[in-house]
Amino acid sequence: MGKPEAPTPPNPYQTAAAQTGTNVATGVANAFLNNVNQLTPQGAINYDVTGNYSWKDPSTGQTYNIPRFTSSQTYGIDPNTYLQQNPDVAAWARTQGMSPTAAAQLHWQQFGQAEGRQASGEQALYNSSLATRQNLANMGQQQSARVGSLLSTPFNPNAGAPGAGDASGIYGVGRAATSYDPGGQIQSTFGDAGDITRSYGAGDFSQDRQNVEDSLMARMNPQLARERSSVEQRLADQGIRYGSQAYSSAMDDYNRQANDARFAAVGQAGSEQQRMMDMAAQRAGFQNSAQQQAYDQAQGRGSFANAAQAQQNAQNAAQGGFFNAAQAQNLARDQSIFNAANAQRNQYMQEQYAQRNQPLNEISALLGGSQVQQPNWLNSPTSQIANTDFAGIMNANAQLQAQNYQTAQSGWNSTMGGILGAGGKLGAAAIMSDRREKENIDRIGTIFAATPEGEAKELPIHRYSYKDDPASMMHTGPMAQDVEKVDKRAVIERGGIKYIKPKNVMGSILRAA
Repeated sequence: MGKPEAPTPPNPYQTAAAQTGTNVATGVANAFLNNVNQLTPQGAINYDVTGNYSWKDPSTGQTYNIPRFTSSQTYGIDPNTYLQQNPDVAAWARTQGMSPTAAAQLHWQQFGQAEGRQASGEQALYNSSLATRQNLANMGQQQSARVGSLLSTPFNPNAGAPGAGDASGIYGVGRAATSYDPGGQIQSTFGDAGDITRSYGAGDFSQDRQNVEDSLMARMNPQLARERSSVEQRLADQGIRYGSQAYSSAMDDYNRQANDARFAAVGQAGSEQQRMMDMAAQRAGFQNSAQQQAYDQAQGRGSFANAAQAQQNAQNAAQGGFFNAAQAQNLARDQSIFNAANAQRNQYMQEQYAQRNQPLNEISALLGGSQVQQPNWLNSPTSQIANTDFAGIMNANAQLQAQNYQTAQSGWNSTMGGILGAGGKLGAAAIMSDRREKENIDRIGTIFAATPEGEAKELPIHRYSYKDDPASMMHTGPMAQDVEKVDKRAVIERGGIKYIKPKNVMGSILRAA
């Protein structure tokens, strides 16, 4: 692995000349590819190279011979007639794997024209059309003399022609009715049925409920107090002391009965409140029902009035439509009379013009003659051969070589830096490079180094780390055992471990380069 050399860039003039030659060759190939000869039932068209012209590239001075094409168009033949005239063509078609029609066209193209045979298709029509057109021209000349007297007499459109239509009858029809009585105003409002009752009662009857509850409690509380005293006296007579379990149980029973009585009074007061609210709600509902009934009655009267107005409007509109239909019928009748008169006059004029123009049309037809049908050429598919980007290929190759050079140069610099780096145990003067003291060894390449006698030998280069390095940092360089094989003076041994001298190793490498 010697020091890489920079690549030589491509010559731009040579690249341009090669690109131009490629473009010219591609253009010529495309011309031969797309100039397709055609054979049709009406004729044939051939593209033949009839010469060349020279073109000189002004930038390179190179001269190119470019073919010149000539397009030849001929009228075809009637295949059936030609096959009858040449029975051997059908057999020849079978040997060529062609249809009889295509074989007849190709055979006539190759042999019939050369022998001067007469084609019975479009070519025969073309030959006879020239004589026909001459005869027609002579007849047109004779006919033009006869129409001279016709054109010398002016045409009078009023002599014997029927009169045109009279438009006064159309204008006499009356105008159409554009409006009618709508039948009265539409009723858009009706009477007010009064306000809706949205609440009932001065409040929620809570005070009435409280009054009932207070009245019941006023009657109940003295009785409950007497019953409590009676229960306490009875317990005392039975010897049940205050605070005992029996006393507490008896009083709990009394308290539950007293609470049930109070809750019943509260419930009765609530029922009275609900009854009063229901009565107020019924009164409010009755009032709203009466208001709704009054609203419906007023709305019904308004709807009846609008229905009567709509019916009257429809009757008046129908009367106006009947009047306008009668007007339109009268207009159509007078229009028909007017059109019939004009049609009669127009027919008379057309007949007179036809009598005058017919001789002229006959002359034009004679002078026009019959036309020869041109062959219908096919839209043959075209193909294009793309130009080879020779200049782009050369430039891409030059860029790739430059990138490879840069990569190789970077590798060279990295390798040399590893060889000359001060990563050894004794500094730059000697670097510990004994294979036995290294691990994670990976060979990455080979360089050439010269022995003291000048003989070039291979020197392997490795990536590795030192066994006593806890960080396992990777280094690049040769092994001392490999350097000894090239130059023993570049290796020293201390304490049984081999070291290399970077300056000596570099001298050997430079001598080999």
